[in-house]
Amino acid sequence: MKNIGQMMQKVQEMQTRMGEMQQKLADLEVAGAAGGGMVNVVVSGKGEMRSIKIDPSLINAAEKDMLEDLIVAAVNDAKAKADATAQAEMGKITGGLPLPPGFKMPF
Repeated sequence: MKNIGQMMQKVQEMQTRMGEMQQKLADLEVAGAAGGGMVNVVVSGKGEMRSIKIDPSLINAAEKDMLEDLIVAAVNDAKAKADATAQAEMGKITGGLPLPPGFKMPF
């Protein structure tokens, strides 16, 4: 029975750390860029876009399609970085717990 008690305590500790990590990710800001830095976006650690900066030289009706593509690329770049940061933080919490490939926490 002692092992079950210890396991429950570890689970509670992990839940507390997960809550702290989720707040940390919500507060985290990650930048992404495209077009050699002509389009920059900032997303939260949870992937929510917070801001976008566009080089004035791109604001041209004839370049609309390229600008749209660069915005998508910059957002995807920032989101990928935010996801990588979230996975690294999760690895700190799970302490090398062997999770199946593709398993994402928090649920």
